[in-house]
Amino acid sequence: MILLQAQTAVDSVATTATSAQGISLFDLLLKGGWVMIPLLVMFFLTLFLIFERWLAINSNGKLEESFIDNMKDFVQQGNIKSAESLCRNQRSAAGRIFEKAVGRIGYSIKDIESTIENASHIEISRMESNLSYLGVIAGIAPMLGFVGTISGIINIFYSISQSNDFDISTIASGMYEKMVTSGAGLIVGLIAYMGYHLLNMKIDRIALKLQAGAFDFIDVLQKPITSRS
Repeated sequence: MILLQAQTAVDSVATTATSAQGISLFDLLLKGGWVMIPLLVMFFLTLFLIFERWLAINSNGKLEESFIDNMKDFVQQGNIKSAESLCRNQRSAAGRIFEKAVGRIGYSIKDIESTIENASHIEISRMESNLSYLGVIAGIAPMLGFVGTISGIINIFYSISQSNDFDISTIASGMYEKMVTSGAGLIVGLIAYMGYHLLNMKIDRIALKLQAGAFDFIDVLQKPITSRS
């Protein structure tokens, strides 16, 4: 009799453990209710934007030291066409910026500096395009998770009012929705927030390199202008 009771207890524990471990990620997400649909859309959109911007920034943000040195050599030698061709072949933000600057050689230094500044603003804006969406997602996703939390609490009290039974199973279904949506919203918001700031930091480093290259370029231009005067 004792052995039979022990076996029954073991079977009960095993069944409980199996049911607890058997829930899949998909089933868990379904517990979140309708709020999980926009959160999943935001999650995949966040991943797409991070990878797309990362590749675009890496492609446009290339700035090799040899490029600046070679361009300065061509300018000092008066070989403007070779300098323009070198810039054009870079296919990067730096190449496009300095191509415009080389094309202004012969004008005043202030005019060339203004050209570099305007071209840099345009290129930085291109790198920052779509980053604002990550900022929006970082703010909205946790709020949507909070909406799911409120919805789950409402479902709990509604179920209790309908059944007049304060049962743990009644509470559990609403708690699932509450906790899953809150967690999903925070995770999506955190990924978007990190992606937004990491990409902005990467752009800031590129902008600093462009600024240093621009100073070197202006330095080279001032030498021939000084010698002519």
